[in-house]
Amino acid sequence: MSKLFLTLGALMLVIVAGSSFMPQQQPSLKASITRGKEVYTTYCLACHQADGTGVPNLNPPLAKTSWVNGDKKRLINVLLKGLDEEIEINGEVYSNPMPSHAHLKDQEVADVLTYVRNSFGNKASLITPAEVAAVRKTIK
Repeated sequence: MSKLFLTLGALMLVIVAGSSFMPQQQPSLKASITRGKEVYTTYCLACHQADGTGVPNLNPPLAKTSWVNGDKKRLINVLLKGLDEEIEINGEVYSNPMPSHAHLKDQEVADVLTYVRNSFGNKASLITPAEVAAVRKTIK
């Protein structure tokens, strides 16, 4: 009987010790998208529209573009710094300036960009508040 308790005790110790070395669980994509939709509705919808198609020649679409699905740092920079130059997306030029949204918290930026990167036909990885914070530190 005591051998059984020793074996169970050793097993529990291995489980507890092993769990401290397990990687941290990834932030919830679904929760981030849900929060991000609220931020999008408040700050982005008027220009980029409910379906992410934008406004021809003014506000670019967010659907299936390399700006959204590509480099995370570039996308984070655009949201934090704004954009006041013409850009070409899918052969069309857009010229309406986008204001800075640096007033948003890192979590809000991460959530809204995760929402955009997973809506309107997009399917891209989650953006974390830590990634936003790292880019924010580089902005002067």
